[in-house]
Amino acid sequence: MTVQPSNEPSRGDALIIVDVQNDFLPGGSLAVPDGDAVIPPLNLYIDTFHGRGLPIYATRDWHPADHCSFREQGGAWPPHCVAGTEGAAFAPGLHLPDDAVIISKAKLPEKNSYSGFSRTDLAENLKTRTITRLFIGGLATDYCVLNTVQDALTEGFEVLLIEDAIRAVNVQPGDGQRAVNEMLRSGAQLI
Repeated sequence: MTVQPSNEPSRGDALIIVDVQNDFLPGGSLAVPDGDAVIPPLNLYIDTFHGRGLPIYATRDWHPADHCSFREQGGAWPPHCVAGTEGAAFAPGLHLPDDAVIISKAKLPEKNSYSGFSRTDLAENLKTRTITRLFIGGLATDYCVLNTVQDALTEGFEVLLIEDAIRAVNVQPGDGQRAVNEMLRSGAQLI
């Protein structure tokens, strides 16, 4: 018999909210279908973590205007989440507390980073705080969530993927489900 982990956040846990930014929400320049549906479940986790004094992290794309991921530079995506713009701001309905740790990624014009761990101090920050287990949700399942979860597992963290707090771009039909399956095969647990 396999013992399932408790889904109750406790000491040693952190919440990571991935890229819940205006440009990824309906009406944004790179809108994730139904992307705003992640906000209510994430707010429940934010309130729980904050109420228990547990750390909350929020990653964000923070691109320069000439970022390599943009079509004009030969990338795959329309311009999005340009640093300092309204599109790069966190969703107004997200209850991020003032003490949330903000992790900005993909800040260099020539480097793309889907993962919150890529070229940031996220892993070091978590390990300094003796965090061992991560609750992860956000946008988009098949890109930044997938890569953040994979890197978290590589860094040795236990990962609980919040099923009702993720949504996929689904450039190809089924990309989101394939990403979830890949994360589970790698060791993440779905809650």
